[in-house]
Amino acid sequence: MKHIGILAHSAEGATLCYREAWMEGIRKLGPHRHPEITLTGVAMDLMLDAWGRGDLAELRGMFFGDAEKLAAAGADFFICPDNSAHIALESPGEPFPLPGLNIAEVVAEQALRDGRRKIGILGTEWTMGGPVYRGALGRRGLDFAVPGEADRKVVHAVIMEELCLGDFREESRAQYVAIIDKLAAEGCDAVALVCTEIPLLVRPEDSPLPVLDSTRLLARAAVAVALGERAMPEWRGGPVA
Repeated sequence: MKHIGILAHSAEGATLCYREAWMEGIRKLGPHRHPEITLTGVAMDLMLDAWGRGDLAELRGMFFGDAEKLAAAGADFFICPDNSAHIALESPGEPFPLPGLNIAEVVAEQALRDGRRKIGILGTEWTMGGPVYRGALGRRGLDFAVPGEADRKVVHAVIMEELCLGDFREESRAQYVAIIDKLAAEGCDAVALVCTEIPLLVRPEDSPLPVLDSTRLLARAAVAVALGERAMPEWRGGPVA
């Protein structure tokens, strides 16, 4: 089995991804069995200033350092269970020391397999307004929609002030469900939960639309690679063709 490296950014999303990979191993291999997994990540607080300045080079450099740690630990490939981080990961720069699965590519592949046509995107302001999902969905001919400005602020604030801190509130779940309702009214036939903490707040049974759970989809794809059921990734950061 291949050794999975998890390059963490936000703690709750990385923890959920680790647990899902562990559980996927048990589902496929039996009790107490899963691929080897190593997780590393500097505190997100150390990167927030760079996010505020939009300094992708600095962010990429910090992620690169964590990828080096995973390579030194013997990981064969990495996953980063943080969608916003992929804005920096996809920016130009030195190739990463080990290949990685791109979370947006995994989500977009699943949307295509599910026969979706228009995907609602829920994530941080950086993700909702950024290029990662526009690219991944666009390369597959899929349309997308993001919430209006006021709703985007709500979604972002809940992520940064609550979800990333392990705070899951019923009133926030209700706000998210109402926002997903609006995306459904705009013709979306699925919603991509592309902050890796959102699946801890909005469960499939809560959502008015079918969900694309980026956290669990990435974990399951990683286990498939580790077990040889999916090809080893070739992407080492940088723009995705």
